[in-house]
Amino acid sequence: MKLVRYGRPGREKPGMIDADGKLRDLSSIIDDIGPDQLADKSLAKLAKINPARLPLVRGKPRYGVPLAQVGKFIGIGMNYSDHAAEVGAPIPAEPIIFMKAITSLAGANDTVMLPKGSEKSDWEVELGVVIGTKAQYVSEKQALDYVAGYCVVNDLSERAFQMERGTQWDKGKGCDTFGPVGPWLVTRDEVPNPQRLALWLDLNGKRQQTGSTRTMIFSVAKIISYVSRFMTLMPGDIIATGTPPGVGLGMKPPRFLTAGDELRLGIEGLGEQHQQVVRYRKG
Repeated sequence: MKLVRYGRPGREKPGMIDADGKLRDLSSIIDDIGPDQLADKSLAKLAKINPARLPLVRGKPRYGVPLAQVGKFIGIGMNYSDHAAEVGAPIPAEPIIFMKAITSLAGANDTVMLPKGSEKSDWEVELGVVIGTKAQYVSEKQALDYVAGYCVVNDLSERAFQMERGTQWDKGKGCDTFGPVGPWLVTRDEVPNPQRLALWLDLNGKRQQTGSTRTMIFSVAKIISYVSRFMTLMPGDIIATGTPPGVGLGMKPPRFLTAGDELRLGIEGLGEQHQQVVRYRKG
């Protein structure tokens, strides 16, 4: 299934994408798509619904973050060897964990706003993993059983904040609008092997990132198992699993985002995002 939340910010409704790619309204079945709807039993009930019997949503509504009540937004750094090489970083011996602020979450096609004082804002297409079952000290072998589904994430990063203003990456990762997620949540039954997915990102119509989850240093299963040793993963938590090469920091000379730029990015089978970049404006 492809599950979505559509509508104006703060007033999103639950929906489902049918076999023809059309949006169907789920609000007569469930109030929202959140932690309570991500358990295997809950998803199995939704899977029995015939989308053709659901109301068709007309027009082109906004897609919000495809799940409500996200508890934790976790990032994994330097998880592609070729990306580490392009920015001159060593291959990590263990996964690098950082946190993205929940307030950075945005819909897949929402505007990206450069933070006040931005100098080096950058793009990063990543595979997002949505946890469906509480996970503590899970084995790598069983780790994927705790996944509700997968999605596209743009792990936008302000590099000066991230790397030049102390040792905490979080400052450059949690800016408002720096976490577009979606457009939809694809349930794990439609992604039999998360290590066989192509990723890409275009800047102003020019391809910048081309990669595959095959080249991850740490697999999705390894990441879930590892992170669950240090914090309890809860239904609705999102893990962004790292980016392939082609980021602005790795270009010679580096190229960072400016107002007016346009980003398009996607992952095989998980949909596409489209964002316009604007200057900072007070919310």
